Amino acid sequence: MQLEPTEMTAVINRLRRAQGQIGGVLKMLETGADCADVVTQLSAASKALDRAGFAIIATGLERCIVEGGENAAIDRERLQKLFLSLA
Repeated sequence: MQLEPTEMTAVINRLRRAQGQIGGVLKMLETGADCADVVTQLSAASKALDRAGFAIIATGLERCIVEGGENAAIDRERLQKLFLSLA
């Protein structure tokens, strides 16, 4: 299943924010920032990555439902494995 870039705009933006947050975490670690602040930023980046993954999987599930057909069962199985890999 191919992802359409137009459907992934929000996901791309979320991942760019996460990329910035991870860069911020690295700078915080390099400058000896407070542990609680580092963990807070790391948690925010982790949540952003999780949400991006769930959004990608949700798009795939939507396609399975809308398109159906013979490959729907195979796609569901693949999506289920992907979903569980995020848990």
